Amino acid sequence: MLTKFETKSNRVKGLSFHSKRPWILASLHSGVIQLWDYRMGTLIDRFDEHDGPVRGVHFHKSQPLFVSGGDDYKIKVWNYKLHRCLFTLLGHLDYIRTVQFHHEYPWIVSASDDQTIRIWNWQSRTCISVLTGHNHYVMCASFHPKEDLVVSASLDQTVRVWDIGALRKKTVSPADDILRLSQMNTDFFGGVDAVVKYVLEGHDRGVNWASFHPTLPLIVSGADDRQVKIWRMNDTKAWEVDTLRGHMNNVSCVLFHARQDIIVSNSEDKSIRVWDATKRTGLQTFRREHDRFWILAAHPEMNLLAAGHDSGMIVFKLERERPAFSVSGDSVFYVKDRFLRVFEYSTQKDTQLIPIRRPGSSSLNQGPRTLSYSPTENAVLVCSDTDGGSYELYVVPRDSYGRGDMVQESKRGVGAAAVFVARNRFAVLEKSSNHVLVKNLKNEILKKSLLPIATDAIFYAGTGNLLCRAEDRVVIFDLQQRIVLGDLQTSFVRYAVWSQDMESVALLSKHSIVIADKKLVHRCTLHETIRVKSGAWDDNGVFIYTTLTHIKYCLPNGDSGIIKTLDVPVYVTKIYGNTIFCLDRDGKNRPIIIDSTEYIFKLSLLRKRYDQVMSMIKNSELCGQAMIAYLQQKGFPQVALYFVKDERTRFNLALESGNIEKALESAKKIDEKDYWYRLGVEALRQGNAGIVEYAYQKTKNFERLSFHYLITGNLEKLSKMMKIAEVKNDVMGQFHDALYLGDVRERVKILENAGHLPLAYITASVHGLHDIAERLAADLGDNVPSVPAGKKASLLIPPSPVLCAGDWPLLMVSKGIFEGGLDDTGRGETEDYEEAADADWGEALDIAEVDNLQNGDISLVLEEEAVQENDEEGGWDLEDLDLPPDAETPKTAAIGRSAMFVAPTPGMPVSQIWVQKSSLAAEHAAAGNFDTAMRLLSRQLGIRNFAPLKSQFIDLHLGSHSYLRAFTSAPVISVAVEREKLKAGYKATTAGKFSEALRQFLSILHTIPLIVVETRREVDEVKELVLIVKEYVLGLQMELKRRELKDNPLRQQELAAYFTHCNLQLPHLRLALLNAMTICFKAQNLSTAANFARRLLETNPSNENQARTARQVLQAAEKNMKDATQLNYDFRNPFVVCGATYVPIYRGQKDVTCPYCSTHFVPTQLGQLCTVCELAGIGADASGLLCSPSQIR
Repeated sequence: MLTKFETKSNRVKGLSFHSKRPWILASLHSGVIQLWDYRMGTLIDRFDEHDGPVRGVHFHKSQPLFVSGGDDYKIKVWNYKLHRCLFTLLGHLDYIRTVQFHHEYPWIVSASDDQTIRIWNWQSRTCISVLTGHNHYVMCASFHPKEDLVVSASLDQTVRVWDIGALRKKTVSPADDILRLSQMNTDFFGGVDAVVKYVLEGHDRGVNWASFHPTLPLIVSGADDRQVKIWRMNDTKAWEVDTLRGHMNNVSCVLFHARQDIIVSNSEDKSIRVWDATKRTGLQTFRREHDRFWILAAHPEMNLLAAGHDSGMIVFKLERERPAFSVSGDSVFYVKDRFLRVFEYSTQKDTQLIPIRRPGSSSLNQGPRTLSYSPTENAVLVCSDTDGGSYELYVVPRDSYGRGDMVQESKRGVGAAAVFVARNRFAVLEKSSNHVLVKNLKNEILKKSLLPIATDAIFYAGTGNLLCRAEDRVVIFDLQQRIVLGDLQTSFVRYAVWSQDMESVALLSKHSIVIADKKLVHRCTLHETIRVKSGAWDDNGVFIYTTLTHIKYCLPNGDSGIIKTLDVPVYVTKIYGNTIFCLDRDGKNRPIIIDSTEYIFKLSLLRKRYDQVMSMIKNSELCGQAMIAYLQQKGFPQVALYFVKDERTRFNLALESGNIEKALESAKKIDEKDYWYRLGVEALRQGNAGIVEYAYQKTKNFERLSFHYLITGNLEKLSKMMKIAEVKNDVMGQFHDALYLGDVRERVKILENAGHLPLAYITASVHGLHDIAERLAADLGDNVPSVPAGKKASLLIPPSPVLCAGDWPLLMVSKGIFEGGLDDTGRGETEDYEEAADADWGEALDIAEVDNLQNGDISLVLEEEAVQENDEEGGWDLEDLDLPPDAETPKTAAIGRSAMFVAPTPGMPVSQIWVQKSSLAAEHAAAGNFDTAMRLLSRQLGIRNFAPLKSQFIDLHLGSHSYLRAFTSAPVISVAVEREKLKAGYKATTAGKFSEALRQFLSILHTIPLIVVETRREVDEVKELVLIVKEYVLGLQMELKRRELKDNPLRQQELAAYFTHCNLQLPHLRLALLNAMTICFKAQNLSTAANFARRLLETNPSNENQARTARQVLQAAEKNMKDATQLNYDFRNPFVVCGATYVPIYRGQKDVTCPYCSTHFVPTQLGQLCTVCELAGIGADASGLLCSPSQIR
C-alpha cells in the first residue's frame, strides 16, 4: 500500500472523491464535513450544519455541488464554491445512511434507517420516488454506473436490486393528458416507478454494503457475518457466485476496483483486504493498530482509494504506477504490459523487444521497479520487489528488434537493487550484509565490496562508481579503489538524474530536489509542497522536473519556476530543445512542447550573457509583475525599466537604478507632489542641481529652494526668491533670504515693516546705517534699546558656495550594456576620426598616369599636379578614405578608462601636509611650492625648460585652492581629459591639419608631468600615452619640415620615408605610406615606391582606391625596378629617427635619449634641450615619471 495522504480527526463515516480536482470530502461522526486537498495535504474548507453524525456524502460529477445525509434526518445539498448549503430535503423519518448523485439525471438516492430508499430531484427539490420493501435499516443504496438500476443492502440480511426504468421514462418524456390521469393515481396509491428486480439472499447476518461492478453484471456485498459475497445477474435472475472469507469482524464496506481485477473490502476488524476477483483469493491485508474501518471510496478516474476509520482517513494506492525506464542515447527502454519496449526519440518509433517473465507470487507491487541498460552489450537489468527484491538480466538479441515475441531466458538473482557500472559489469546490492557484488553478464560474482554506509539503494554514478543511498545521506563509492569520492547529507533520495556530461546530478526526494556536482558538492536545494515525480537536464544546464501537477525548471543558482501545468502526472525521460519527452502512467511516450523563453532569459541574466538578454527583451513577450520583481530582486532594475509601461512603477525602478533622466520623464507624466519630492531627494543625492531646482519648483518648496540657491551660490535667483516671499507675504522666508544674501538694509526694512522697531534699530546701528538708525530712534522716542557695551560685533556674511560649477562631478562609469543597447538616443554620436572625406594629405597620383607608363614615357607623369603648397595645412588630399571606427584603434583605447574624481579626505587643510608626504610634483605645485615641484621634475624627468609648464602650475595651484580647499591630489588634469585631447589630435591628423594636431599632441606632453592617477594600471596607461604622443610629434614635425623644403626633392623623399617609420595608428600609417609612395614615384625612385606600395597592401587597406593605386604602382615598378637617385634610407636595416637632425640612427650606432619622452638623438645633441617634448635635457640622468602614490608604496 502506498499511502498518499493521511488525516487525524473524529471517526470518518462517509468519503467522496472529486472527479477532477485533487479533493476528497470526509463526513465525520461529530457532524462536520471536511474538504481536503490530498495532493497538498491541506484542509480547504469545513461545513458544519448537521446536527449529529453525518454518514453519507457525495460529490456531483460536473456541478460545484455535493450532498450529505445525517442522523438529523436531513439531506443537504451544498455549493462548495459559495461555501454554503443551498437547500435541505426533508422526508426521511430516521438516520440517513448514504446519499449519492445520479451520474446523468438530476437525482439523488438516499438510504435510511426508516427502511426506505428515496429518490429525489435536486433541481425541483422534491422526492420523486420512495422504494419500500426492506424490513430493517437500509444501510446503503447506489445507482448503477450505466443502467437504470439501484442496489441496496439492509440489515434484513438481503441485497435488493431495483429497476428504475419507468422513472427514467417518466422524466424523459413529458406526459400527455391520458398519462397524466394514471400518474395522479400512482401519486396517490404508491406508483410502480421503481420495482424490485432481484432479492439476493445468502448472508446470515445484516448486510452493511453492496456495490455494482463498473462494467460487468456483478455485485459485491459485505455483511456482519464477516463474509464478502460476489453475485452475478442477468436479465431474469441473480445468483451467488462465491464467498470470500478472511475478515474477523463485521465487513463495513466493499467495492470493485475500477482499473484492476480486484475487490477491496474493509472491516471493523481494523483491516483492509485486497482480493483477486477472478481467482477469488486474498492478495494482501493492511492492518491498523487501534482503528476500525467504516467506509471505502474509489476515485472515479485515477488509481486512488480512500478508507475512513475511527481516528481519521487515509488516501492510498495499491500499486506504483511509474513505468520502469532507462534512457540511453537517442532511445528510452521501458516496460509496459510485461514487455520490454524501446522508443526512439528521433523517429518517434515505438518497438516491442522481448516479453518479461511474470512474477511467481500473486501479491501486489511485484512489477518491474527499475531498469538499467548497457548499450554496448544490449543487456537489460529489470529489478522488482519479488522475493524481497530481485533482478533479472536479459540480453536482447539484435535481430529481435520489431519481432518482440521471442521468449528470452533470463538470469535471475536476489538483491535489493542492481545497476550496470561498466560495459559488461553490474553491481548488485546485498542489503543483509551491506555488501555490493560486482557480476558479469554470465551472472558470476567477480568481486565483493563492503559499502561505507548502511545502504538501502544504489544508483549509477559514472563508470565504476556507485551512488549509495542511506536514510539521510548519499555517497559516491569507487568500486575499483574502494574509496568514497563524495558525501552529501540529504533527505531520503528516491531518484538520481545525471546530466549528459556527468558533471551535475539532481537528487530527487519526495518533496525536494538537491543539485550537486559529480563530487557531491552541494549547489542548491529546492523545496516543493507537491510531490516531485521526475526530471531531466536540458542542453543549457537547466534541470527540468515534474511534480504531480506541473512541469517546472530549476536554474543552476536554485531559482525555479513553472513552465506548464499538467492534467495527469508524467515522467520526463529526455529534453530536446523545446520538446520534453515523457512517459505517462499508461506507458505511452508523449512529446510535450514547452515555451522556454522565461527560463532561458533568467539563465542568460545569471550567466551575464547580456547580448542574449538584449535580443530577448526586444523580441519576446516577456512581461508581468513576476518578471519585474525578479529583475529587481536580482539587481537589474534598469532592465526591468524596459518591461514596464506603468509610469509609477517606472519611476520607482528608475530611482532604484539611479536613472535620473528616466525618473524625470515619469515624474512629469505622473505630476504628483510626492513623486516630485522623491525625485528631488535622489537628484540632490546625485548632485544634479538643475533637477533638484526643478523638483523644488514643482512642489513649491520655497524654503528648500532658497537654501539650494545659497549652497550653489546662485545669488541672482536667491534675490528673486526674496521678492517672491515678499509677494506671498512670507515674512520669515523673506528674512531668511535677506540673511542668506547678506542684505542688511533689506533685513532692517523687513523688521520695520513687521513692527519689530527695536530689532530694526539695533540691526541698523550695529551695521553703521546711522541715517536709518536715527529715523527709527525718532519713531521709538523713549523706548530706544541700548546696544550692549564692550561687545565686539562680527559681521554675518553668507558663506561662499562650496561648488559653483553646476552639477557635481559624477564618477565615469561605462554605460551599462542595457542603457546602451536599449536606448535609441545617442546612436549617431560616435566620433569616427578616420572619416577623412575632405582631407588633403599631400599629392595625388592619378591612376591614368600609371596606365600611361606602358608607353615608357615617364616624363608625362612628372607634370606637376595642382597641389596647393601655399596652404600651410596642405592636408593629405586623399578621396573617400574609409577608415575603421574608433573602437579598432589599438593601444589608446584602454587609456584612462577609469579616470575618476578622487573623493575628498576631510580634516587636513594644510597644504604643508601634502608636501611633507608627497613625491608627486603635481601635489607640490597644487600646494603652491613651485620650487620643490620644479626640483622634483628635474630629478625625475630631467626637465630643464619650465616655460611650457608655467600655465599648468598656476592652474593646479588655483584649481586646488579656489574651490575645494581640502583636496590633495585633486588635479585639474585627469587621464580622461588627455585621452580626449589625443582623439582631437588624431582627428586633426586625419584631416591633414598638421599644425593643429601638433599643438594638441605637445599640449598632452606638457600636461603629463603634472598628472596624478590612482592605480598602477593607470600609471602604465600614462607611460604608454607618452610613447604614442612622442611618435606623432616627431612624425608631424618631419612632415611640416618636408613641406617647407620646396626646392630639395631628395630631402623631401627622405622625410616622407622616415614618417612611415613612426609608430602611427593604422589609418594614419596608410596615409603616410600613400604619401611617400606618391612622392618617390614622381621622383622616379621606383624601387623605393614599390616598397611603400607593398607595405601599404600588407595593411589590407579598406579603401579600394588606395589598394588599386598601390597595385598599379607595383605593376609599373616591376618593369623597371631601380631608383633614379640615392636616398639616405635603407628600409631593410632597422632604425630610429633623430629628433633634432631627422637622420636615421641604424641599429648598432651610438645614440642618446630624452629622459622624459625617450626620443633618440645623435650623440652630438647631448645636453641640448629635447626638440620633441621641449622640456627635458637630452641624455640627462633621471629616475623616471612619478605620477601616482601607488608607485611610492
